[in-house]
This record gives sequence, C-alpha cells and structure tokens, in this order.
Amino acid sequence: MSEKHVVVHGATCKCKFSEKPQTDILQVKTQSRHFANDKDGSKKLIATDKEVGQTLKKNTFGKCKLQPTSSGYKPCQAVITQWSNFYEDTVLSNQGKILLENSKATCPIGGADCISIDNHGQKTEGSKQNADNANEDVHSQLNPMTNIKEMSAPAPTHEGIEDSSQ
Repeated sequence: MSEKHVVVHGATCKCKFSEKPQTDILQVKTQSRHFANDKDGSKKLIATDKEVGQTLKKNTFGKCKLQPTSSGYKPCQAVITQWSNFYEDTVLSNQGKILLENSKATCPIGGADCISIDNHGQKTEGSKQNADNANEDVHSQLNPMTNIKEMSAPAPTHEGIEDSSQ
C-alpha cells in the first residue's frame, strides 16, 4: 500500500474551500465487518470509496468560499459524490476499495478532489506482541526503570497461599 495509512472511522477531513480551516469527522456507514488498527479488531471500521453522500459527522466545513453572498459566504453543505486515490488491489465485502491517507473526495460545489484526509484516524495501541518484539537494549536506554520482558510475562497467581487476615 505504498507506506500510506488506511483511513478508518473517526478520520478527519478538510475542504480547501472552507473560509476558515475546519475539519469534520468521517463516519463509516457502508460496512460493519472490516476493522483496522486496534489489536482486537473491533473498534475502527475501514473506510472505503463507498462512503459517499452525507457521511461526515456534521456534514459541514463552516462557510464555503465558492458560495459568496452580500454578507459573506453561505454555509458549506458537505456531500461527497466520489473518492479518488484509493487502494485498487483490495475489495471489501461492500464492494468498496480501501481509502488511504492521500485519498481525496469530490463535492458538487468544490469539484474534484477538494476534500482531503487531514488525519487517517488510526492510533497506536501497544500489545503483548510489541513487548515481545522490543529490543531490550534500546528499551533500557529509553526507559531504564522498566524491564520490557516483565511487561509481557504472565501475571503471578496466588494459588495455594493461605489468607491470614481472616
């Protein structure tokens, strides 16, 4: 995927014709089976080129510079008609192709590629595998107070120990 992040539910988008730079949050509404980012695969739905129409949380980027009035500009009414620069090689169950952080959307007012991804929506989340794969020498230099291998060790059990406080 040429080192680009996959766009997920909660990504922020912006329009180049917004009077004041404003973002809105992309909501994945076209599929509920394919997840990315989190270790359990249950929180961040993958966005596809099928996310068209009113698929943003507020459906506005403020005031649109392409719609002037005598007192300023008309409010933006963000409606996505199509996406470009998506990942062509994978098709999800909704027949959509995966959006990447360099994907752009078309709006009927702003035209082709006027809406871009400001933040892909993914967040880092550590897991046991990260701790297992960590380089002990590097980690001890960065954080000398913590033994990284102890972080991934199973928690001790207290079987067979009598409770003397009763």
